[in-house]
Amino acid sequence: MSTILASLPVILSSVGLFLSVWIVLPAFTAALLPLTVGAPEISPWLMAGNAIAIAITVSIRAYPFWKGSVAIACLAFTLSCLPLVQLPLVVRQLSSDLQPTIGDTYFPASSSQPPTAFRRHPFTILDSIRGIPTADVIHESAIPFATPAGEELALDIYRPARELPAQTVVLNPTLITIYGGAWQRGSPSNNAEFNRYMASQGYTVVALDYRHAPQFRFPAQIEDVWTALAWIDERAERYNIDRDRLAVLGRSAGAQLAMLLAYSKEPPIADLPPIRAVVSFYGPVNLASGYRQPPIPDPIDTRQTLEILLGGSPDEVPELYRQASPISYVRPNLPPSLLIYGGRDLVVKAEYGRELAQTLEATGNTVAWIEIPWADHAFDTIFNGVSSQLSLYYIERFLAWTLSPEILSS
Repeated sequence: MSTILASLPVILSSVGLFLSVWIVLPAFTAALLPLTVGAPEISPWLMAGNAIAIAITVSIRAYPFWKGSVAIACLAFTLSCLPLVQLPLVVRQLSSDLQPTIGDTYFPASSSQPPTAFRRHPFTILDSIRGIPTADVIHESAIPFATPAGEELALDIYRPARELPAQTVVLNPTLITIYGGAWQRGSPSNNAEFNRYMASQGYTVVALDYRHAPQFRFPAQIEDVWTALAWIDERAERYNIDRDRLAVLGRSAGAQLAMLLAYSKEPPIADLPPIRAVVSFYGPVNLASGYRQPPIPDPIDTRQTLEILLGGSPDEVPELYRQASPISYVRPNLPPSLLIYGGRDLVVKAEYGRELAQTLEATGNTVAWIEIPWADHAFDTIFNGVSSQLSLYYIERFLAWTLSPEILSS
């Protein structure tokens, strides 16, 4: 047997184990985050690859230590199965928890006439292979909306592509999205697949920009979000935006800004349209607690990140930490909140999201809580991944319930 053929099983089993082990290992540094984020999301592919490695390793046995290679490949396969093994129980628990809030009508298993516009299943292998199907949409990018302190800010807009009679204006329920990136990086073009999908479902989607730290410190970021909302309000009909059906969705740093937008009691700009719902993907909620109790390991250096944003520690600038913490604004009669966190997140720990959910419930607000046990921070970067499909299943039901119940009859 050639040396290359003899080494193939060892290489395949070792590569499979290296990739699969990040489903359970934490990211010790920022450089490892792509592995811990990606491994659970591509676990169906890893399962298939590890199964092939097992088959090849067993079939080519005329080389030293083949039994060790089989053991390695079997361990890799077992690790790669973990997300899908947990998935059915998680789906049952989430559906049970969310049905009392959203209502039976939005869940096919409990309705004699389930809505046809929604995804039928929380996860499908087909979508993980081909991608999640999306209809054609109208996409306009890099639309300027403000130039604060000489920094040009722009936004992207996605709309359903419909054939309408001339002079007909249809106002769509509208989703404002705010990207993450530790308040230091990112652009409105992030998460374009998600934005296209939501536009194909009948929403106008507006993806905002904001100024970045360290050049611009808080509250510059939330000021830019308020300015964008005013711009949206002034041009609502032009972009098929229904002022009375606005929701905001943010990711990480963007989720912190989304919650500030939704929860703030006295907007600095008068007469702005209300936010009817907020979706937070792994958003920071109590920045002082995050500073004082950073995760271990701490892949992004939480304290340094917050000092770059706010200009100091909680002891040095306590009022800024309070102003930047969404939990500071919790009170009765806030818009419904959907909070989505990864159980393995070491950038924004899920326990902070649970604290916010409990505080919202204690003040009489409507809140839906989703914790995905195998998921890390930014899991939805892989749009057709396991966790992204799962979260999308509940997001579109939550938004339909809050903004557009007429979608049931479509």
